[in-house]
Formats: sequence, C-alpha cells, structure tokens
Amino acid sequence: MIDCDVHNSWHSAEVLLPYLPPAFREYLQRGELPGPRGSFPHAHRPWLHPEGFMRYDAVPESGAAAGSQYDLLREQLLDRYDVDYAILTGDEAIEASTLANPYYAQALTSAYNDWLVHEWLPADLRLKGSLVVAPQDPHGAAAEIRRLGDHDGIVQVLVSSGSQRPYGDPFFHPIWEAAAEFDLPIAVHLGGQGGLNANPIGCGPTTFFWETHALLCETGMAHLASTIAHGVFERWPNARLILIECGVAWVPPILWRLDEDYRALRKETPWLRRLPSEYARDHVRMTTQPLEQPRSPEALWPALDDIGARDMLMFASDYPHWDFEDPRFLRLPETWREPVLDGNAREVYRLPARDRIAEASR
Repeated sequence: MIDCDVHNSWHSAEVLLPYLPPAFREYLQRGELPGPRGSFPHAHRPWLHPEGFMRYDAVPESGAAAGSQYDLLREQLLDRYDVDYAILTGDEAIEASTLANPYYAQALTSAYNDWLVHEWLPADLRLKGSLVVAPQDPHGAAAEIRRLGDHDGIVQVLVSSGSQRPYGDPFFHPIWEAAAEFDLPIAVHLGGQGGLNANPIGCGPTTFFWETHALLCETGMAHLASTIAHGVFERWPNARLILIECGVAWVPPILWRLDEDYRALRKETPWLRRLPSEYARDHVRMTTQPLEQPRSPEALWPALDDIGARDMLMFASDYPHWDFEDPRFLRLPETWREPVLDGNAREVYRLPARDRIAEASR
C-alpha cells in the first residue's frame, strides 16, 4: 500500500531558522502574522474546526504537535498498516501560499524543503517527499524545483488549492515547465483559505466549518478545468496533475460538462486535440480522502468507472488529521483495490516494486 497524503509537521516553525536567510529569520521569530510565537506565520483561518484539526491519539506524550515525531508516525501508520511508501505533504508549510509577500513565501518554502530533506527523508526509506513551492512567485518556484527536483527522495511538486488564479493560467507555466524537466507531477492540496484567497467559494464567504469544508472542492474543479483548457498537457505531455483532499464524486459530472461544452465551443481552444475527459484520464489523478459515501454505497462506482477512475484514484489516509481514512474500512470494488491502494501511485511517482527497499526500513 502507498499512502499519498501524510502530514509531517513540526512542534515549532523555529526548526526552519537554520535554513532561512538572515533577513527572514526575524520575520519568523517575531511572528508578524496571527499565531503563537514560533508558529508558522500564515493568514488567519476564517473557518475554525470546532474540535481541532488533529487526531487526539496522534499527539505525542511530550505534547508536541501531531505528526511531528517520526517514531509515532511509524508506529501508527507505516508499521500498523504495512505501508510501502508514505508521501509526505507537510502541514503548515503549504500555507505559504496565503502570504502577500512572495519573497518571504519563497524563503519559507525553501527552508521547509531543506528541513524535509535533512530531517525527515533520511529517517526511513519508506518516506518520500513533496517539494513545496510558493505559487505566487512562479519563477522563484521554478528555481526551487530546479534546485531540489533531482533529489531521489522527492516525488512531486506541491502547491495549495487556495491560489490567486487557476493553475492552468500561463502565469504558472514556469512551474509546469520546471516540473516537466524533472518528470515530477504537480500536486494541488486542498488548503490555503485565508490571505490572498480569503473566499475560495464561488459566491462569497460561508459561515460554518462543515459547510465550508464540504464546498472547498470548488477549487479542485477550477484547477482541473483550467489545466486542461489552457493546454498544459499538450505543451508538456509528461505533465501530471494530482488533486489531494479535494474529493472525487464531483469529477465525473464536471468532466461530462467540460466534454459537452468543448464539443460546441472547441474553436476557443484550438490547441486542444482531445476531449477534456481523455486528458483527465491520462494526466489527472486524485486521492481517496475524502471519499464521498452516498446512501447507497454502490452508487458512486458506475459514475467513476465511466471516466476511467480505476486508473486515476490513489489511496490517501490524511494522517494525522481529524478525518483520517483507515484503509481497513475503505470501501472499494474488489477489482479496484490493487490499483487504488498501490499501482496507480507506484506508476505516477515511479516507485519501485515492494522489495528490500521497504523491508530495509523495518
């Protein structure tokens, strides 16, 4: 099994200080934005979870932050579920996308990436890293990809879904170009609400956390449509888009709508050679967490099967967050289990088959 969304964290963002340029260390230490001293400075979250964002049992005995200690992560996830690989997606680091200062955002993500490479990836061969970049600075993000994109522990580029504009926009093409050079997929993780994109819901701000959380998939819809419409997959045939924590039930109807409108209005985008659903099947992947549960469990699968989702879905637990997906209770058609739990992620991340690599970490 490969887990495609595991949130490694820190107890204090001060662990980044040795990796930050001196000019930005003072920013971090002073905590210019809301939050306790030493926390990662990001814009205030307008929607607060009433119970907290983390599993209570994932908090170490020391009281450190959930996800900040490798030993507990290994016990509760890697060993308990016999995970071949865990794709680390950070936690607060993704919130750099909310910062108005692109230079500070880029410095923070670069410091996080160095900390990831030096402190997390050497701990266990089963851990693979996501290179977090600041999308508000596309050229800086591209430089960061070229700096660390060839590290053998890095398997994808990671951005937040709460961006200023959809990721197919030419503004972001420097990021796609650099990722394609290293054959790295670009993963868009749900988040970044606040700061530069304070209202990621189409018709304005919502009121409650559960309401907001259910509707945040709108950002995934925009990034999916934009990436296809702007011809990202024509320009870079090896490009891959991975949608993490954006849900999956909405994907079939959006692709049906995109196909129908493209048939009628294809003259707008003459660079496209195929239907949107065909690009999606070959170039788009999405994670299972959260996997929507209709009243009739079997109702979900015919729609997903129609778009070829058996080859698009990848398992994610979202450890150690509150909505953790226990793989033992994941409802999948039997013929989907191997590709969703293992094969699809192994192919997109180019990971070797289970062998001594996984065993050497135990």
